[in-house]
Formats: sequence, structure tokens, C-alpha cells
Amino acid sequence: MELIQALEFLKLRDFSEGWVDAVWDFEFTETEPLDVTIFINNGSKEFKVLYRCLRPYVTDTEISTAETDATPQSVWTVFADNGISVKSLVAVLSFFVLEGKSKTASAQQRINALQAASLYLLLLGIPGSVVNKVFHQILFDTCLNTVSNCWPQNSVKKRKKDPLKCSQSDGKRAKPNRKENDEMSQMDEMDDEEQEEVHLSPKDLLSIRDGVVLLVKTLLRLLLKFPLKDEPQSADNCVQMFAKLNDFEPVIGEISFGAGQEIDDMKTMPELAYYGLWLLCSPNHGDKNESLRRVFHRMLYVILMMRRDDSGKPSLMMPNQAVLAVRDQAICFVSHVVDELKEPALPFLRILLQHICFRMVDKTDYRLHGAKAVAKLLAKMPCADYASFIKWLFEYSRHSKVAYRMFAMDVAMVLLEQPERDPDENLDPELVTFLPHRFLVHNMVFGRRSDASPTVRSHALTCLAQCLELPSINATRSVKELFFTTSAQTVLDSDGSNGTLHQQTTQKTFKTLPFKTIEITSNENSSFASKETIVFLKRRVSDPKTNVRKSALQAIMGLLKHNVILLNEVNLTVLSERTRDPALSVKKKAMQCLMELLTAQPESSLVQKAWLRGVVPAVVDTESSVQEKALECLEQTILKQVKSHSSYSYRDVQQTLAWDLLRLLCDNCQDLSRYFSRAFTVWSKQNKFTAAFINNLISHTEAEHAAGAWLLLSKVASSCPRLDYGKILDAWDELVRSKNVSVTTSCHILCVIGDICEHLNEDTKSRIVDDIMTWLRSFDMPLEVISASVETLSRLGKAEAISATQKFLNQHCGELVSVCEAYLSGVILNENGAQNLNEDLVVKHLYTLGVASLHCPSRVNKRVVILVQSVLTSSVAQDTAEGSEDLAGSQPLSQFKGSSMPSSVRAHAVITLGKLCLQHEDLTRKYLPAFARELELCREMAVRSNVVVVMCDLCMRYTNMVDRYVPNVSACLRDTEPLIRKQTLTMLTNLLQEEFVKWKGSLFFRFIAVLVDSDPSIASLCEYCLVHLLLKKNPVMFSQHFIECIFHFNSYEKHKTYNKFTQTTSEKAKFSLKGEQNRERRFRIYRFLLEHFTDAQRFNITIKISQNILGGFVDGEMPLDSDGAAVLGETFEVLSLKEIKLSALSGDTGAGGDEPQEDDQMAMAKAVMQVAQKKAVYQVQKKVFIDSMIPIIITLKSMLEQKHSPVLKNLMDYLQLTMQDYRSEVKEFFAADEQLAAELEYNLKMYEQEKQAEAQMAHCSLGGEAATGTPILGSPAPAQRFLPTGFTTPQAILPNHSGLLSPRLVQSDRREPPKKSESKRSWVRMTSDRNLTSLGGSVNPKGAVCDRAVSTPQGNINEVTFGGGVSAIFSEQRTVSENGERLVLHLMSPDQQTPVPKQWNVQSPLNQKTTRRIQK
Repeated sequence: MELIQALEFLKLRDFSEGWVDAVWDFEFTETEPLDVTIFINNGSKEFKVLYRCLRPYVTDTEISTAETDATPQSVWTVFADNGISVKSLVAVLSFFVLEGKSKTASAQQRINALQAASLYLLLLGIPGSVVNKVFHQILFDTCLNTVSNCWPQNSVKKRKKDPLKCSQSDGKRAKPNRKENDEMSQMDEMDDEEQEEVHLSPKDLLSIRDGVVLLVKTLLRLLLKFPLKDEPQSADNCVQMFAKLNDFEPVIGEISFGAGQEIDDMKTMPELAYYGLWLLCSPNHGDKNESLRRVFHRMLYVILMMRRDDSGKPSLMMPNQAVLAVRDQAICFVSHVVDELKEPALPFLRILLQHICFRMVDKTDYRLHGAKAVAKLLAKMPCADYASFIKWLFEYSRHSKVAYRMFAMDVAMVLLEQPERDPDENLDPELVTFLPHRFLVHNMVFGRRSDASPTVRSHALTCLAQCLELPSINATRSVKELFFTTSAQTVLDSDGSNGTLHQQTTQKTFKTLPFKTIEITSNENSSFASKETIVFLKRRVSDPKTNVRKSALQAIMGLLKHNVILLNEVNLTVLSERTRDPALSVKKKAMQCLMELLTAQPESSLVQKAWLRGVVPAVVDTESSVQEKALECLEQTILKQVKSHSSYSYRDVQQTLAWDLLRLLCDNCQDLSRYFSRAFTVWSKQNKFTAAFINNLISHTEAEHAAGAWLLLSKVASSCPRLDYGKILDAWDELVRSKNVSVTTSCHILCVIGDICEHLNEDTKSRIVDDIMTWLRSFDMPLEVISASVETLSRLGKAEAISATQKFLNQHCGELVSVCEAYLSGVILNENGAQNLNEDLVVKHLYTLGVASLHCPSRVNKRVVILVQSVLTSSVAQDTAEGSEDLAGSQPLSQFKGSSMPSSVRAHAVITLGKLCLQHEDLTRKYLPAFARELELCREMAVRSNVVVVMCDLCMRYTNMVDRYVPNVSACLRDTEPLIRKQTLTMLTNLLQEEFVKWKGSLFFRFIAVLVDSDPSIASLCEYCLVHLLLKKNPVMFSQHFIECIFHFNSYEKHKTYNKFTQTTSEKAKFSLKGEQNRERRFRIYRFLLEHFTDAQRFNITIKISQNILGGFVDGEMPLDSDGAAVLGETFEVLSLKEIKLSALSGDTGAGGDEPQEDDQMAMAKAVMQVAQKKAVYQVQKKVFIDSMIPIIITLKSMLEQKHSPVLKNLMDYLQLTMQDYRSEVKEFFAADEQLAAELEYNLKMYEQEKQAEAQMAHCSLGGEAATGTPILGSPAPAQRFLPTGFTTPQAILPNHSGLLSPRLVQSDRREPPKKSESKRSWVRMTSDRNLTSLGGSVNPKGAVCDRAVSTPQGNINEVTFGGGVSAIFSEQRTVSENGERLVLHLMSPDQQTPVPKQWNVQSPLNQKTTRRIQK
């Protein structure tokens, strides 16, 4: 018979029974060497022949065996008739299977193993295999593992060495000891050698693949007939094997999951694998629910793009094209299962989606693909199940883990791309709310806007901006509702402050989290009012975190771009101002947003202006990359759009935009000219200005865009090789003849003339000089044109010889000085001159005099100076001079009669006199006192403002001379006019940056006091100057002056060193922040300074405060009077501020987190490092506190008690707050003062009780706040743990109200109700003064109870017990009973149990419990 002949090569009859029994006894886990030699030739042909012979005995519906009409004989009968032992056959096949399991197995051994495994599975499919005991679970599972054992795993090993894997696995496990490390390295070397020994050719790989295909097809045929209902482990191994084969090889095209497929027609391994998974979903292989759970669980890791190794721990795979294709196939397979099975598969689809959410990796690419997978699978759910899952997803979006909240928003964004679902007729009304896109936008996206994590806040704002770009009309409409609707809109907990998952779920691993339904419960929903959303977004633009600011800018830009919010100057200013943000990335983001908005709204003048305000100043940014970005934007938008006038068309949006921007630069944005000039300086070095560009510009000088063309020409003329001078001179002639040329264009033409003057002949120069002098002598030009004309005049007179140049300037500018002198003499010296005063003409003469005098200082005589000085003389100064004898020597202006010149004239006279002083040092020395007095006495804002400018300019020229007058300038920081305060702040900042002024005297304290200015914009500017300009230059500036701030702002001058500045009474009054009414302003300054301290500075400042202030009072250097008590009390309050605590100790590393966590190992490593750092810092601070602070505090407490000072309360509050960090070490710290230690322990207990009561009240009032519509901002609060249940529909969990109460309160609820005699018990606050008297003022009689708690006895107490744990503490206001006896308040400690009978000996808690049990 052919079958028997095919079996001959196995030599089954030659094997001894002992060898076969040993194989079975070891349960196929290991085998002894064969005692019979088996030769296999022709590449496993013998196995193939045997397989072909056994195949007809399998009653397979897919195989038609019609060799004969007779019924074929049973194979088991054939074996028995020919003496073939089935037991021996199985044992020999197992030997080949195990032989191919070794890593060093050759290609032939691997092929033999696959063939043998296929034969064994084929035997299982023959009817009667169960009766003949062919099936063995271990051997069956080993055959299943043959695929992974025989197929080379080189690619898998390489994948494990990818950087993505190494970053997550390497260096995060505990370091093994040296011996284990050596053993591991040796094993690794051995594995490498073994791997090197095996070389598989492409032909070998092809043969092994054929063997794998044969094995899988055989298994599929077996699953069609052989049920695994009683072998759940084997069924699970089958699922695992098929899941591994999903990415065995790529598939061209799509996989068909139809049920009518033929096994032999399937060509690729993934097709066979998915068919096997579909078969395993059948009830034949176990409970249907369990089968679906098993299959979906394996699909979970494929969808998550993870691979599970032998240890069961999943590892990430790179999201390349092949991995994404496998993931898409898995999603299609799950969809197919749901389509086929309908209702039974829906609960497991929900579980699958939940676990995708909970096991998603916090990486952008994985989250994006995961969100798409969730959206695709959700599409298979009916309406009710869809709404139910959205409800679960909303609760999931308020989880305490950052990554979960991020992924929930990603899912919501993908769902917004799908069509909105309409509710079914029978849908629960409660679930209808979750179907519209409006819910996703309002609750899951916008609801995260105030999340505790900046990463989540940033992502929420980014998603909000992306909603406007979606094709969904409903999504766009939902965003607009947030900004258009002013009435309250009902949403579910917009800020996610309650109802989050318990944080312990973040510690779950992939092994501990079962593949079951994940329950999430929440508290009642709250509502929020959707007004002020624009204000909220503007606040987010100033968020401390960089990413949040960037996302807020993106959101505001999207809202403006789509006309959701008003396109006004206020909203646009938010974008333009952020181009000066401290963070580099925010600057670039702001410019990008402005570019996008300008592209979308090119015709809006408001957008154009905002773009200029944001981009042009960035040309001089400190960061080179920002400069490059700004230059690129300007070049693309303006420079490259300049075409010739003949090719210009108003339909060309880009060209029109460029000329509109240039027009704005000439009109409304002239203050940006110097920034714009810097751009042309850079471009000139890069040779950007070609001849064609210049010709194009000149072609526009006589057209409608002449103003913009002259602006560009004025910037490029100095760096251009050659210009068409003829057209420029024609334009000059037109300017001279015409009076309609604008001021800006005139200045630009004059600038161009000055740039090209060196290329002009002498005749042309003379003609232009005559024209300019005629202009200047007429005094009918605006001040800007006068300045530009004088500048051009000086450039026209420039010669090779300096003497020739100065001669020219003395001639022409001297003439102007003389003309101005003559005019001013006529006005000032003439008695009626002031009555017929032409204010505008006087201003022009003063201005011309100042500008011209800079070029010819030798032509300025004493008469000119006196004339200008006389204009400045005010009636106020004269009155003051007449009333003061010593003022005449210090104020030169007082020698003239007070003039009645208008304010504008006097203001320009200040500028002119300042220009004269710049050229003459003697004048500066003479008039500086006059300027200082003007700052103090002048009531005209314009004059004071210009005096500040002049004195700051003189400070740069004559630094040492002006240094003594810096206090006069800094006094203007408290000027009544906001403009002067702002100008003084700006100019002082510039002087401090350039080190013309030092932080001497009271300058720092006056500067820092601007932080509490009444004008918020000035306070904000001061903060910017301090933090981003001055502190970077001097990092220790704040810490050096902090202690003195306490003395200065309290106006305390009794310290021998601090606050010893020379100040006038008026200056002290201006900058005084003394008194309780200014307490909040002082502490605002303290907090600001401390927030910008480093930990080292906080540590040192604490020690210095203890030594210099607290120690000063202890040593008697400062008296403890009323002023000293105020300083001492405020010092303790400063020491109690949270900002002074070290960030290493006070940093929050708990729920919410600031940054997303990559994985659990990274989070654990980070937590370990933080704990170690905190412990080290804690020990250092503890030692310093004991050595430096405790002795001083104990001494101070004694002093304060003796003086009955109210500062004792501040000291106790400070100790109470500080000792919370050293809760268990109070007695150790205060061993020298046991009474103080006892009081602190008591106060800490009271403090803890108050906190618990406040927390309980806040929790109880949460529902009321929600009902009023108040938004609840902040981080997700701790919520209840998710509960893994079975496969039933998730049920709501009833709230556990007892959890709202603290254990102590719960215990108090179990106490017996108080008796009538105990109803008078009440808590009494401990007072610092222990020597209290009764209301009547009588002295306690001898032997009476002292005013002390019994728990802190003093002196000899021989016959007093602890009163059964009851403390007797007298109240401050005592009550007297009818018989004259004082009533004692007995206070029961809330955490103390019912006391035992009185006894003096104190037992341990364990003995007390034992005693109480016996008594009960």
C-alpha cells in the first residue's frame, strides 16, 4: 500500500518502546536522541509524499476524493493491520518538530519541522484521532509555535535596535550587578555567534515559507472540523499565531474577508491568518463572547502598532508604510467581524475602542493614527452605541493623565471630519446630546481650554483653530456659537475640573489592565457662560507656557481669518505684539499668523497695519533667526512685488498689497521708518537692488504710487551704483514749485537729494542750496521738513577738507541762527511782542535754531542762549524764586521776568536749549539745576516731558555731570501724567542697559515701584523691562536689593545700613508704600521679585533675612517699637510666602503634569530623580533651619511675649506654615522650648481640621456653583477609579457620599450625641498671651487654676491628671457662673477616642486598645 510505503522512511517499527514512552512521559517538551537513524533525502520529499497519502483520509468538504466508489478504509485500521504504532508515529514527528525549534537549526531541519508539524495537524483532522489519543495540548501548541521558531527573526531583532525602541527600553531597567551583567554579556555573545552560524539562502527562505504555508493551511482545515471548545489555551495560542502572521509578508491590493473563500485559493499569509481568526470567532472553538474577546484583544496591538515579545510586554514599531498597511488590514477585519456578527460583536468593539484609548502612546504620530482607527471603528456602531461611547469618551477626556486628555481631543477632531449623525426615534434623550458636532467642539475641544497641563491647553486651542478649517459646516457653526452667543449655553463641565478618572489608573501596565469594559464615573454636569471667550483667548496669549501662547495665536488668527470675531485693531494688536514675545518660537509663530492673515485678507487696511507693526520691528530683533524671518517676509511681500509702472495692474493682488503697505509706511506708520531702514541696510550688503529694480521704482515716482516709490528710493539711493539723476532733479524742481507735495514725500525727496549730491556738479548743488535756504528762510514748512532740509544742506556742503565743510556750514547754518535770533529778540524783548505772538512761527524759529546750531556751534553766542532761556522762564519759577533766598544761585531761569509763553513754545525751547547744551559743556553745567527744578515745579506736561528727554540725552554725553541728577529724573516715575511716567521708564531702561546709569541710591526701589503703577500698561512695561532686559544683564539684581525693599517700602530708617538714601520730603511722599492701605501693593512687589529668584537665591535670602532683620531685633540693633513691629510682622509674612519656598521642594509632580509622559518607565525614572533631589535639598534646608532660624525664633518669641506684641501672631503663623514641611520633627526642632513645640503641634492639628472642613464645604457647594453657571477652571480633579467589569453593558456607579468626609469626620459621625451638660463645648483659639485676667480684672487667688492648658503643665503639678484626655483651656473672655466660679471649657480632641478612667501612667496605643477591649 502506498501509505505504508510512505511511512517506511520513518522506520517506526525499529524504535524501542522505551524511547517512545520517554517522549510521551516528558510530554513532548524534550526528547532523547533517536536510537534509529532516519535518512531524509531529496529536500523533505518523503514528508510531502506521506502528507499526500494521508490527505485522502481527511473528510474535508473542500477535497473531493473520488478515486473509487467504495468507502475508503480507516487509516487507523490500516495502521493496526500493518503494525504501525500511532504512538510511535506521534513521537517521531515530535522529534522533528523539536529539532527545528533550536536557533542553530539548519534550513533542512526547519523545513522538516514544518513538514512534521503539518503531518501531526493532518492526523488530528482524520476522524478517530481523539479516540486514538493523537491530540496532545503541549505538542499541539509546539506545532503552532513552529512557525515563529523556524522563520528567521533577523528582521525582528533589527527592529528592536531601532532608535525608537532603544529610547524606550535602554537604560530604564534597574542596573544588574556585575556578575549578572557578565553572564548576560556572555549569553549575548553566544547568541550572536549562533546567529552568525546560520546562513539561509533565498532558496532556503522560499522553501521555509512553503512549509509555513502548508502548516497554516493544514491548521485552517483542522479548525473547520476539529473543535477547540474544551481547549481554551490551544485556541488562544492559535489566535496568537495568526496575529503574528499578519505582518509576515506584504499584500498587494486589499484582502477579502468573505466567508465563501477557498483555502487553496489564498496565496498570501495575511489572508490565511485573517481567515483563521475568523474561524476562531466561531462557537465551535469556545464561548462566542470569549472567542471575540480573544480575537479583538490580539487585534488591539496590531491597531496600536505594537509587537508583543515572548515576555508579553508590548513594544512600539516604527510607523512605516508596511506597519500602517498591516494596521489598516486589522481595522478592516474588525469591521468585517462587526458587520457579520452584528449585535454580539458590539460590546467587544466598545471594549476594543476603550483599550485603544487607554493604551495609546503619547506620541503625535501614534495618536493621530490611533484617532483615525477609533473613528473608523466607531462608524460601525449604531446610533445608540455611538452616543454611549461618545459619553464614555467625554469622561475619558477628563482623565488625570495628560496623554489621555490629548488623545480624546485627537479623536474628537477626526470625528468632526465625519458626517454628523441624526438621532434615532427610540434613542434615549440623555444620549441625544452627545451626537451633534457641537458637543465635540464645545465640550471635548473648547472644554480643555483651561486644563492644568499646558500641553493640553495648547492642543485644545490648536484643535479649535483646526475646527475652522474642516469641511464640516456644523463644526464651523459650533465654533461661531462660542463667540456669537451671549446667553448661557449648557455643556458638560467645560473645564473638566471634576469627574476625571482616578490617577492610579496611570500606573496600570499592559499586563494588569484586563481586556474588559472600562467604567468611568463622573459627578453632576455643570454649565458655563460662553461670553468673554475672546477675553479668555487673549489671556491665553500671555500664558506662562510657550506652546500655549503659540496655539492661542493660531486660534485667534483662525477666528480673524474666518470672520468669527471682529477684525478690529484691538484683536489684531494681540498678534502684532507677540512678535516681541520673549520666546523665539512665539515670535516666529506670530509672524507666521500675520502672514497667513495678510494672505487671507490682503485688502484690509487694519490687517496691513497690524502686519507692519508686527513684522517690521522684528528686523532689529536680538535673535538672528527672527531677523531673517522678518526680512524674508518683507522681501516677499514688498520688495519682489515692485514692477514697472507699465506692467502694474490693480487686479494684481500682490502688487496692490505692496503699494498699500508702502502708503501706510508713509502715513500712519512713520514711526517704523528706522526699522525699515535697517532692512535696506542688510539687503544692500546682499546686492538685492538691481538696476531693473531702481528703474521700476523711478517709473512710479510720477504716478499714483509716488509716495511709496520715494520712500523706497530714499532707502536704496545711498547703496545704488547709479541712478537716473535727471528724473530725480525734475522731481526736486516740481517739489520746489508745488505746494501740494506731502510732508513725508518731501522728506524722502530731500533724503534722495542728499544721497546723490556727491554725483552732482557744483552748479546744480548751488541751485539746490539756494532753493533749500529760500525754503528755510520762509519758515512756512513743517518741522519735519525743516529737519530734513538742514540735514540735506549739511550733506550738500560736505567737502574733502573739513575746514571747507565747516566754513560752508557756518555760512548757511549761521545765517539761519542769525535770522532766528533776530526774530526771537523781536518777540521776547519787545513789550508787546508776546501779545501779538504767532505761536506756530515762534516754534518753527526755535526748532530751526536748535537744528542749525548743531552744525555751527561757533555761531551760537551768549545772546542766543539768553533768548532761549528767557522763553523757559515761568511764572511759577519766578514766584518760587522770590520766596526763596537761596534759589537764585541754583536756578538761572529765575533772573528773568516770568513770561507768558504758551506751553508748546516752552516745550520746544527746552529741546532747543538741550541741543545748545550738547555742544557746550559749560552750558550743561549751568542749566542742569534749572532742568531739575523744572521737573519738580513745572505744571506743564509737555515741558516736563521734554526736560526728561533732554536730561537723558545729556546723560549719554556728560555722564558724570548728570549722574547726581538721576534721582530727579527717576522721581518722574511717580509723575501725575502717564505719558511722562512711561517715557521716563523707557529712557531709564535704555540708560541702564548701556550702563550710563548705575543702580545707585534709591533708583532700584523707584523703578521697581512702577510694578504697582495705577496704569496697567505701564506696570506691564516695567515688568518687561525688568525681566527681559535688565535682569538678563544683572541676574543678581533682585536678590541684592530684596532685603532693603522691606525697609524702603515701609519707610523704616532706623537700621544702621539699609534705607540710608538722600531724599527730599516730597520724593519720600511720592514713593512711599507705608501703611496697611499699601500692604497689597508691597506684597505684589515681593512676590514678583521672589518669582524670578533661583533656588540658590531663595535659599540665601532666607538666611540673610533671618540674620539681618530677625537677628537685628534680637541683638537690639533695631528697636521693637511700632515701626519695628510693622517691619518684623511683614518679614514673617514674607517668609511665609509660597514664592520663597524652594521649587525643588514645592514643585508639583502629581496629577495633571506639565509635560506629556512618554511611557511609564520614563515617568518612574523622573519621579525617582525628583524624590532624590527633594530629599537632598530637604536635609540641607533642615540643617540650616535648625542652626540659623530656630535659635533666633525662640528668642524672638520670648521677647514678643514679654512685650505682649501683636507680632507674636505673625511669628506663630509663620512657624505653623513652615512646620508643615517638618510635621513629624516639631519636638526635635524645638527641644529648647517644649511649650512652643506643644502649641505648634496643637495649631497644626487645628490647621489640618480647618483644611478638611474647607475641602468638604467646597465639595458640597460644587453643585451649587455649577448651577449658577460659573465656569470651573483648573486641572482635572481626582476622580473615581475605573472599574473593570465583565462583558455586560457598563452600569453607572452610585456615588459614595461617605468618601466626601474625612476619616476624622466619619469617625465623629459615629460618636454618641453629646449630653446636655456637654452642649457648651466649643473650640477656642489659642492666644499668644498666657497672662490673661478675668473680665473684672481681679487677680487669681493663690491655688487657683493657672491660665494654661493642662496638657502643657508648668511648675509642680502633683494632684492633677490629664483629665481623661480632656484639655482645659481658658477662653480670652471668661464667663462667671452664678456662684462666682469661673467656667472651664473642656475641649475634646477630634481624633481622640473615648478616654479610659483617670490614671497618670501613659501607656502605648497598643496597650490602650487592649485595655479598652477588656473593659468593653
